[in-house]
Amino acid sequence: MRLNELSDNPGATKDRKRVGRGIGSGKGKTGGRGVKGQKSRSGVAIKGFEGGQMPIHMRLPKRGFNKPNRKRYAELSIANLNRAIESGKIDGKTDMTAEALVEAGVLRRAFDGVRLIGDGKVSKAVTLIVSGATPAATKAVEAAKGSVTVLDETVTRREKGVKADKSGKVSKADKKAAKAAASAEEKPAKAEKKPAAKKAAAPKKAAAKKSEASADESAYLAPTREYDADADNAIVTKIEKYLGASLKNRDAKYVSCSDETELETIVKGFMKKKMGVEDKDAAMEKVKAVCETMKPTRMKNRVTFYYLLAKNEGKLGDL
Repeated sequence: MRLNELSDNPGATKDRKRVGRGIGSGKGKTGGRGVKGQKSRSGVAIKGFEGGQMPIHMRLPKRGFNKPNRKRYAELSIANLNRAIESGKIDGKTDMTAEALVEAGVLRRAFDGVRLIGDGKVSKAVTLIVSGATPAATKAVEAAKGSVTVLDETVTRREKGVKADKSGKVSKADKKAAKAAASAEEKPAKAEKKPAAKKAAAPKKAAAKKSEASADESAYLAPTREYDADADNAIVTKIEKYLGASLKNRDAKYVSCSDETELETIVKGFMKKKMGVEDKDAAMEKVKAVCETMKPTRMKNRVTFYYLLAKNEGKLGDL
């Protein structure tokens, strides 16, 4: 017999059923899924549906309830306890509480307490203080001359019909009286501060006089004095009145030296009519000279611009 003559027994293997490979295969066209519908698509698994029969989660009866204040305990088996003793994590000299067991590395976390479970043998006497313990686990620890103390975690409930003791609480009337007494003590302290407030009121009058004096000054005087320290408020006010309501418009409030049309308007208007400069080219050169003077300022104030034009012409007094 040769290797190429070896074969499986008849019926030991079965050909895989291929779908969607023609009508002769028995699983052609729709591949055994039927026509249309949710279950003819891939990835369908209707949870809890058992073909129409009553599903298991409805056949079984309901039992119990979900306790809202239930506690979760970490379980410590006798086998793990003995393993920790042999590895030296527990020396048997100190009382092992839930916190001590976590600190020693016996438990990862204690949750709401520790329950001792299981049975077996303990190699050394240990003192355990736990939230619960099975009889077999308690017997295993006590057989090694150890002890298991179960904490009393029962909640004492008030009997039905017995009212709660409110003797230690303060009534609302007492609270109001205490609050009124505290506010009465604070009032004299506030009254003492009033004369000091009157003395501080004197500088305010001087500040008010200064503000009245500054109110007479034009808002454009300060920016004009950046170029002419001796600028007169009366002349600045005259230019402001000459421009009139146009200053309320943001575009008219500032001069754009890059706009040739605007510069020509200044030449035809202010330079020709107000300053009396008839030569258009000469007037344009004077306007551009003021642009060069105010070059560091990005937004060139129109009042200051006209002031400098009049100053260069020596006609500030003729405005």
